[in-house]
Amino acid sequence: MPIRNRQQVLVIAAVAAVALFAGDRLLISPLLKAWSGRTARIAELRKQLTQGNMLLQREQSIRRRWEDMVRNALPNNNSAAEQQVFKAIDAWAQNSGVAIAAITPQWKHDSDDYMTFECRVDAAGDLGRLSRFLHSVERDPMALKLELVELGARDKEGQQLSLGLQLSGLVLTPSEQ
Repeated sequence: MPIRNRQQVLVIAAVAAVALFAGDRLLISPLLKAWSGRTARIAELRKQLTQGNMLLQREQSIRRRWEDMVRNALPNNNSAAEQQVFKAIDAWAQNSGVAIAAITPQWKHDSDDYMTFECRVDAAGDLGRLSRFLHSVERDPMALKLELVELGARDKEGQQLSLGLQLSGLVLTPSEQ
């Protein structure tokens, strides 16, 4: 092959290599990146669609649960809410036979839509009575949540126990429209 033709072939090969490199950088790589981005977006949208369909299927049970929460929430009056919780604690204690040592209430304004009434309850009794007390707390329909449970022995044999509970009650404060 003559030198002139060889130079032309090398120039053509060099231009082709640069064109392929530029094509890869300017066309193929961005298109592949966009394709994988769309694939990820489609997967995320499918996941959201599945979650939305599951929510729609559970709509009735979710609405019933919310209505129960609204119905069993504490009254939107601080003293009435405190009184309701104190009466419930007293009833649980009488039914189970535990001795209430202390009740420490505290209000928290977490949001404009709701408040929480936190209450620390210290009680004493044997294991059977404390378990009945805890069962009563858990089974009560009032919108209370057990945040913390502490159990400790008051004697060497472990017959007398102390119980510390942190309860949190929901008070809905509907915004005025």
